[in-house]
Amino acid sequence: MSTTAIPTNTKWWNGGRSPFNASYGKVMMWYFLMSDAFTFGAFLISYATLRFSLNDWVDPNHVFNSFPLAGSANLPLAFVSLMTFILIFSSVTMVLAVHEGHKMNRKGVEKYMILTIIGGLAFLSCQAWEWTHLHSEGGWWGSFTDPSSPVSAFAHFFDHHKESAALISAHGLQATHDFFNYFFTITGFHGCHVFSGVCLNLMVLVNTVNGTYQRRGHYEMVEKVGLYWHFVDLVWVFVFTCFYLL
Repeated sequence: MSTTAIPTNTKWWNGGRSPFNASYGKVMMWYFLMSDAFTFGAFLISYATLRFSLNDWVDPNHVFNSFPLAGSANLPLAFVSLMTFILIFSSVTMVLAVHEGHKMNRKGVEKYMILTIIGGLAFLSCQAWEWTHLHSEGGWWGSFTDPSSPVSAFAHFFDHHKESAALISAHGLQATHDFFNYFFTITGFHGCHVFSGVCLNLMVLVNTVNGTYQRRGHYEMVEKVGLYWHFVDLVWVFVFTCFYLL
């Protein structure tokens, strides 16, 4: 049985070929998303550390229980569930846009990019309503020092006992204060990413309509923007879990 000798002077990457079997643009997008993941991770770890170090904390069922045009109906987490569905649906349409790009189907890419953009704008509109609603109840950075506020950590206690504010510890007030400082900071940071993603998707849509990628012979730009959009969707899963469920 003969054996074939393997040259010992083989160079695995001598230039002209990607070491990751991916284009430069894709590799750089992955590097950017990795660095962005560290930023989101730092925010969420900081929040979780504070959250689980205190016994008194905000009950999300008492804070996020409103729904547009539903009046005073008590619908815990219904609205944020709608927001999550919208964002996940936009991720599906982005996958379909990338798939159509692989088939060099310009019309298909246009259709699904438009749906993805609509999904992003719908999510931002929902977030704007949520922020406006909380603000109308007195909530913003540095606020929520009143324990009788509807979104206070102890709102449910006041609803049933109507006790004096003097019985509420400063510890509980600080927990409510910290919760909303983190909430507006992290959801705002995520919202900026969604807005940036919508702008990138609009740019890709314009280039698709103009036939830029068709002339290049590939729709790789759709894939790169798709990576960013999926990252934004994935981060929302962690934000949703930390603020709305825990």
